[in-house]
Amino acid sequence: MKKSNEKVIANNRRARHDYFLEDELEAGLSLTGTEVKSLRMGRASLAEAFVSIDRRGEVWLENANIPEYLDGTWTNHAPRRKRKLLLHAKQIAKLSRRTEAKGYTIAPLSLYFNEDGRAKLRIALARGKKEYDKRAALRAEDDKRAMQRAIRLKNLENHR
Repeated sequence: MKKSNEKVIANNRRARHDYFLEDELEAGLSLTGTEVKSLRMGRASLAEAFVSIDRRGEVWLENANIPEYLDGTWTNHAPRRKRKLLLHAKQIAKLSRRTEAKGYTIAPLSLYFNEDGRAKLRIALARGKKEYDKRAALRAEDDKRAMQRAIRLKNLENHR
């Protein structure tokens, strides 16, 4: 779902493996200046990140690692601080209702700059996969790769 004019900074590949993704949303981020500069250098990780909704109805990105800006001074930011996500009230209400259901969570998928140069986070409403679901997905991926390899080899033989 990546658009051609987006500059992706970090992907959370683990989310697609661990969850069934249902509704995807684009959320803005409330960042400090040194965080934006660090992101422009392509330094960020969503590996252990998660999204939470507090009692006041605010959505937060937690445990995302945006390392300190190398040329920053005493104004530098904390690398793993909570960052507020900017969403419409209706979107927050929908996410809140759905996450109260058993087995649902909000997973961060990718962090990127859009065409206007604003940092955005793609999040998805996700339902956890069981171990056998993960194995089945890996098997399907391997089968697809093997099939593509066989087709490519067959095409190479036909052209010789």
